[in-house]
Amino acid sequence: MNIGVLVNALPGACAQGLIWGIMAIGVYLTYRILDLADLTVDGTMCTGGAVCIMMMLHGYPVWAALLVAFLAGMAAGFVTGLLHTFFGIPAILAGILTQLGLYSVNLRILGNKSNQAINVDKYDLLISLRYIKGVPFWRNTILVVAVITVILIAALYWFFGTELGCSIRATGSNANMSKAQGINTDFNKVLGLMISNGIVAFSSALYAQYQGFADVNAGRGAIVIGLAAVIIGQVIFGRIHANFACKLLFVSIGAIIYYLVLQVVMWFGLNSNDLKLISALVVAVFLAIPHLKNRYFARRIKKGGESRA
Repeated sequence: MNIGVLVNALPGACAQGLIWGIMAIGVYLTYRILDLADLTVDGTMCTGGAVCIMMMLHGYPVWAALLVAFLAGMAAGFVTGLLHTFFGIPAILAGILTQLGLYSVNLRILGNKSNQAINVDKYDLLISLRYIKGVPFWRNTILVVAVITVILIAALYWFFGTELGCSIRATGSNANMSKAQGINTDFNKVLGLMISNGIVAFSSALYAQYQGFADVNAGRGAIVIGLAAVIIGQVIFGRIHANFACKLLFVSIGAIIYYLVLQVVMWFGLNSNDLKLISALVVAVFLAIPHLKNRYFARRIKKGGESRA
């Protein structure tokens, strides 16, 4: 095993982690803030990339492609929210239905092809795998995505501090109490799902540029990676008393750690065909850590509240 190979691969893993960290922030909004299990992510993670690549192939600038990709993700979230709130379908099933329908929609967006490629030499991409090394620092993919992440976290921190943002957080915390206080919980759920899926689609648009193509299967298993980032951030930084912005940052860092761990595991020479299995094992380990820690390493309490020596 050549340590140089691992070192050379780490910047790319860090860049992927940052991009998927944006997606994980979107997952965090539904999983932690709204307390909803939204599986639309697996479909939206392809939609954003497909919209972005196809728009750029048709001559639109990258900023317009990213904006429309974000709006397309919001549209997918709106459908899931409508199925859940208006038609009374459980959130997890509503997400599955939207995800299923998005497969056909994504194929249509991609021109009835399973994937569409874009050439970094012919199109002015914002980020790319080729922008990791040997480029001006201001074009470096890691720096660009890091700046985007900071701006996104700042925007979300501001929004969830507004009256509307606080009502969304209250809805996720206790929907019945929020409804009793006159808050339109259905509207908040739909809006939260729209924002979440918009962020996921935006991340997908960045990732499609990074890898140089959009694929109809790009989002398969995305929810697992998103939840892994959330859990990893919680496990490692859970004891730190932090505000909302820091929690979002921890989620992003969790995605980076996930990809770095994955890269290290692959460095040991395992077959790339086992990547999904390895991903599942890595996620399972981090999901199990909080339970095992509470079960075997928590301090036992005596009667009366005094801890044992």
